[in-house]
Amino acid sequence: MSGNNKNSINVLLVDDEKGYLNVLSNRLSRRSIIATKAFSGTQAIQILRKQDFHVVLLDLKMEDMDGIEVLKVIKRMVPDLPVIILTGHGSQTAAKEGILFGAFDYLSKPCELSELMDKIHEAHRHQQKLSDESHAD
Repeated sequence: MSGNNKNSINVLLVDDEKGYLNVLSNRLSRRSIIATKAFSGTQAIQILRKQDFHVVLLDLKMEDMDGIEVLKVIKRMVPDLPVIILTGHGSQTAAKEGILFGAFDYLSKPCELSELMDKIHEAHRHQQKLSDESHAD
């Protein structure tokens, strides 16, 4: 990466609520986060095949693919990629199931932007640490 992109965090946003995703993407972009939008699990997997990300924000409830299914595919493709699950109220059980399948953490929607930013930075630091450790071998 060149120039000031070094401090940017590449985040893949996966949610089938287009309005929510557009607003979230705009808000994150203003905070030096490069947000790529995927409006379905299938689209997210196609994007992941072509592009690298630091963090994935993944909605649990989507029309085409269940968030847990998408998580399992992501973890097979990029095992060290931190995935933060976004879940509506009453889906904490499913979110905890996501943790079992390797999700980094989960947040309830709607969440405070500051809380989301903290979680993205925490996941990014975690991913950098893993990447540094694997390069040290």
